[in-house]
Amino acid sequence: MLALVPYRALSADHRRTLKHSLLLFGGLLLLDALAAVFAARGAGDVASGLVRLSYSGVELSSLVSTSAVITAVLAFAMQDTLGNILGGLALQLDNSLAIGDWVKVDELSVRVVEIQWRYTAILTRNGGRVVIPNTQLMKGKFMVVGDTEGGAPGTGTWRRWIWFDVAYDVSPARVIQAVAEGTAEAEIPNVSRHPPPSCVAMAFEAGSVRYALRYWLIDPRDDDPTDSAVRCHLLATLQRNGWRIAIPDQSVHLVQEDEAHREAVWKRELARRLKALAGIELFASLDEAERRKLAERLVYAPFASGDVVNRQGATAHWLYILASGEVEVWWQAPGGERRLMSRLPPGSIFGEMGLMTGAPRAATVVAAGEVECYRLDKASFEDIIHERQSLAESMSQILSQRQHAYGEAQEAFRKEQHDPTAHRADILQRVRDFFGLK
Repeated sequence: MLALVPYRALSADHRRTLKHSLLLFGGLLLLDALAAVFAARGAGDVASGLVRLSYSGVELSSLVSTSAVITAVLAFAMQDTLGNILGGLALQLDNSLAIGDWVKVDELSVRVVEIQWRYTAILTRNGGRVVIPNTQLMKGKFMVVGDTEGGAPGTGTWRRWIWFDVAYDVSPARVIQAVAEGTAEAEIPNVSRHPPPSCVAMAFEAGSVRYALRYWLIDPRDDDPTDSAVRCHLLATLQRNGWRIAIPDQSVHLVQEDEAHREAVWKRELARRLKALAGIELFASLDEAERRKLAERLVYAPFASGDVVNRQGATAHWLYILASGEVEVWWQAPGGERRLMSRLPPGSIFGEMGLMTGAPRAATVVAAGEVECYRLDKASFEDIIHERQSLAESMSQILSQRQHAYGEAQEAFRKEQHDPTAHRADILQRVRDFFGLK
């Protein structure tokens, strides 16, 4: 008694044998069908013609030899058509391609929109429809870059490479860590978190180390825009760390960077820093000399859209001054829910709790667009606050307001969770301890 076995239950050798048998069987059926067509349409005419030629004195043996040559010529002329049909049959049987797949053909990323017996139709990014004979696909090489079945949410389907160079005076270990962590933490659309982005040192070039930032693309349709967004985040990460993209050694600098030129550049940057400090209420009581001293201690820190400036729970002893752009302040509830607390405009400061108390970051700050900040570390601020102790009172007021906002957010979450426990006494005690009150 015969039993039907599912195709997926067959071994690899049995599958291969079955596919070859089906291909051979399909080819034979095709040839048989073509022969039947020719026979049905021309058998009677051919027989009648042969009889008439014989009566007319034509040698039939030479005619048969000539017909064999004609048959060979016709078979040779139809080999491309037969090859296309058999190629389409092979593509259908072995599932090499499926409608919706993104493939790379001759360095061109295209999408498969139709698979026929004779040809395969692809759609370019510019909207052009290209028809490729199946024999060309079977003889050539193509790479499937899209997964039509998909995977887990946020899982990448195509690894992309972003190349960049950094000079030798920067430790490769620092570059790799900063770029990998900065890209992994940034909220970049269409970039997979699993697997996470990685950075590797690929080669030692003339005057620089060549690196590759590798990330997994979720949707192949937006490869170029996503590459562009990743490059923006990469450049911002390098600039925050004070590193530059290396330029070739053979390039010629037409600007003579003498002492006068460097002084002019510094004056422009100092004026920009003073302008950023002028709109901050916290430093309003400083005189011109003190404000200049503070401006000289600032460190330029740019961020790309989606970059995480502060991570809730992290420990960092510096304060940020928002010079341009906006940032969002997010608080992560104990139950895992993330809430938007506020959106800070230019001229705002954040990170003051870590600077003044050393406490972990109470919230996550994310760049809502292209953001430029100046960073002030604890040592630089400590020198200034000792010279102008009135700053401590101004800072304590801001800290109290921020603490109150965080307390309200936490209290609202507890009420939603039906937690009857009140923590006002605990918050009061923390404020007393923070300010050293008795």
